Amino acid sequence: MTQIISNSDNRVYQKNDAASASVEAALPLEALAGKTVLLSGATGMIGKCMIDLLMQYNHNHMEGEPIRIVALSRNRQSAEKRLAEYWKEEAFRYFACDVNQEIPECGQADYVIHAASNTHPLQYSQDSIGTITANVIGTKNLLNYAVSHKTERFCFVSSVEIYGENRGDVERFQEDYLGYLNCNTLRAGYPESKRVGETLCNAYGQTYQLDFVIPRLSRTYGPTMLPSDSKAIAQFIKKAAAGEDIVLKSAGTQLYSYAYAPDAATGILTVLLKGKSGEAYNVSDTDSEVTLRQITEWLAEDNGVKVTFEVPDVTEQAGYSTATRALLDTEKIAALGWRPQTHMREGLMETVRSLRETQS
Repeated sequence: MTQIISNSDNRVYQKNDAASASVEAALPLEALAGKTVLLSGATGMIGKCMIDLLMQYNHNHMEGEPIRIVALSRNRQSAEKRLAEYWKEEAFRYFACDVNQEIPECGQADYVIHAASNTHPLQYSQDSIGTITANVIGTKNLLNYAVSHKTERFCFVSSVEIYGENRGDVERFQEDYLGYLNCNTLRAGYPESKRVGETLCNAYGQTYQLDFVIPRLSRTYGPTMLPSDSKAIAQFIKKAAAGEDIVLKSAGTQLYSYAYAPDAATGILTVLLKGKSGEAYNVSDTDSEVTLRQITEWLAEDNGVKVTFEVPDVTEQAGYSTATRALLDTEKIAALGWRPQTHMREGLMETVRSLRETQS
C-alpha cells in the first residue's frame, strides 16, 4: 500500500501503487501548475479531499511551479485544525469568510471551485435559510469574484438531488433529465437552490462570457467525513467505527448511487480540467449502487455489530430525502477518462478504519 493522502486530524487514506498512478495519469494536474485555485467549502468532506489531492501534487513535483490554493471556509479555528499540515506552506493561503457575504479580496483566482454548501439532513432542517442562500447568494458572490478577477473557469459543485424523484420513467438520470420536486416543502431548499445555482452559472456565462462547468455528485462518503454529518450513511459508519449496533430508520430499500470522497474529488477536478464549457457531468461509481440495507449489512458483517431498527424523530424526518431510487448515468464523465478507484465495500472499511484512528 502507498499512502497518498494524510491529514492533520490523524486520518489516513491509502491506495495501492497502480491506483495512485492511474489517478495521476488521468488527471492533467500539471495544467494547474503556477495557477491559483480558489476553493469554497475548504474544510468540508469534498473540499478537504481536493486540497489533499492538489497539495499531494505539489509534494510530488517539488521541482516545478506549485498549484497555489486559496481556501475559504467560515470558521478559522476549525480550518487551522483540519488543514494544519498545509498552514505554513507558501502555496497555501486561507481566508475566513461566509460566502453569503461579499467575498473579501483574496488575490488572483485562475480557477474558482464553489463547494460550500449545507449537505446533510440536520443542516437542511436546522439551517433551512442558510441551505438556500449558500447555493444562491453564495454562488452569485463567487461568480462576481470570478468575473472581476478574470477567472479562467468557474466550477459549481452540484448534486444528484437536482434530478428530483424518479417516478419510474427512466432507469438512470442523464444530465438532461429533470424529475419531480415539491417546492412547497422545507426539504426542497437544497435541491431547488442547487438548480438555481446552476441557472446562475448559465446567466453569468451568457452575460459575462464566463467559462463554467458543473459536476453533479452522487451521495458521497469517506475518511474526510465530518463528525457532524447526519446523513444516513454517515450515521451507519460512525456507529460501526464505535463498535455499536447500526440503527436503520427505514426498511432500507432506497437504492442510490454513491462515490467515495477521494473519487468524487478526482471527478470534480476531471470536470474542471477536461469538461466542456457550460456542461454538467454526473460523478458516481456505477459499481457502488446499493440499498441502505446492504450498506448496513456490509458494515455490520465487517465490524462485528448488528443492525437494529428505529423510527426517526420529527427533526430528522424533516431533512430526509423522499427519493427512493436515484441512479446516475456516468457515460459523459467516463468519456473524459474518469474512473472511480474504490468500490464501496472497500471504501466503507477505509472510512471506518480512519474514524477509529481519529477516536483512538
